[in-house]
Amino acid sequence: MRLGMADLYDLARGCAFLGSGGGGDPHTSLIELEEALGPSDSIELIDADSLADDAFVAPCGWIGAPTVSAEKLPSGAEAIRGLRKLESIVGRRADAVFPIEIGGSNGLAPMLLAIRAGVPVVDGDGMGRAFPESQMVIFNVAGLKASPAVLTDDKGNCVVIDSADNVAEERIARAVSVVLGASCHLMEYPLTGGQIKATALRGTVSDALAIGRGIRISRESGHDPFAALFAALRTSRQFSSAGVLFDGKIVDLHRETRDGFSMGRATIQAFGGNSRLEVEFKNENLVARVDGVVRAVVPDLITIVDRETAESIVTERLKYGQRVKVVGASAPLALRTPEALAILGPQAFGIQTPYERIELLNHWEGGA
Repeated sequence: MRLGMADLYDLARGCAFLGSGGGGDPHTSLIELEEALGPSDSIELIDADSLADDAFVAPCGWIGAPTVSAEKLPSGAEAIRGLRKLESIVGRRADAVFPIEIGGSNGLAPMLLAIRAGVPVVDGDGMGRAFPESQMVIFNVAGLKASPAVLTDDKGNCVVIDSADNVAEERIARAVSVVLGASCHLMEYPLTGGQIKATALRGTVSDALAIGRGIRISRESGHDPFAALFAALRTSRQFSSAGVLFDGKIVDLHRETRDGFSMGRATIQAFGGNSRLEVEFKNENLVARVDGVVRAVVPDLITIVDRETAESIVTERLKYGQRVKVVGASAPLALRTPEALAILGPQAFGIQTPYERIELLNHWEGGA
C-alpha cells in the first residue's frame, strides 16, 4: 500500500483517537510531512510478513511531555540522526521503520523518517495505543531489550543508552529528555523481522487509517461520524468493542507538567443533570469514573472527542467549556494478558482498581 498526503491526514485523525489522549498532537507532524512529501510522492506501508526474518527494523517515536511538544518545535533532523546513529551501532542499514506506538503524533513519526531514509513503514506498532512510559510496550512483555537506544534533540545532541533493563532505559531516557527540554526523539527496541512477526501488534496503521477515513467520509456525506468510528473499530484487527461512556461539558481541568509527563484530571458534567465523569491522565487517559464508579481503565482506550465532529482532543488541548463525548474502546487482546497487565495495567500507574474489561463494565453487547 502507498500512502499519500490525503491518506496521512486520515491516518493522523485515527492515530489521535488511538492515542487515548496522548502520543502528542499530530498537527506538527502533519506540517512536517506536508513539507517533506511532494504532490506525487508516497510512503510505502508493508505487512510484517513481507520482512525477511533477519531484516533490521527500527522502531521510533518521541519521548517527553505533550504540553511541551505543542510549543517546542522540532528541527526536523532528530529522527534521521537517531536512525543513522543506531545503524552505526548495529552495523547495518535499516530495512524498515516502525511506530513504537500508534497513538497521536507518534503514529506519524515513522512516516517522516521513511521519507528521509528511503525505507518502508511496517503496518503495526508496539502498544496498540499510546502509553506514557516506554517499557509499557509489547516487546518488553515478550522479553526483548530496549537498548541500544538513541535519544536526539533539536540542538544536535545525541545520547546512546545501553541499559541493564528496560525500566532503566525508560528512566534514563526520561531524565535525559527533561534536561534536553522535555521533548526528544527516541529510537529503541531495535528488532529483527522475525521478532516483529512474532510480537508486534499487526495492522494498527491500517486500523488508524480506516478510523480517520471513516470519520471524514461520514462528515463529508452528512452522516453520523460516531457511527463511522464505531464501525471502523468493530471491523479493525485490534479493537472490537467501543461505545460512548459520557456526554457533557468540561467543567474543571487540572493539568501540570511534572517529571517529563503531562499529568492531571478533567471533570465533565452531563447536560441536563448533575452526573459527572472524571478522567485521570498521565500523558494518556488512564481511568474514567462516572460519579465515582469506574467505567474504563487502562489499558482499554479512553478518548475525549468533540461531540459534533468526533475529532479527538489530546490532553494538552483540553479546555474548560468544551462540549465533548468520552469514548471507550477495548484494548488489543495482547495487552489484556496477566503478563501484559503486570507491566501496563492499572497497578503500574498506582491505580488500585483491578482491571476489568470495558465491555463488561459497560454491559456492551458481545462483552461476555
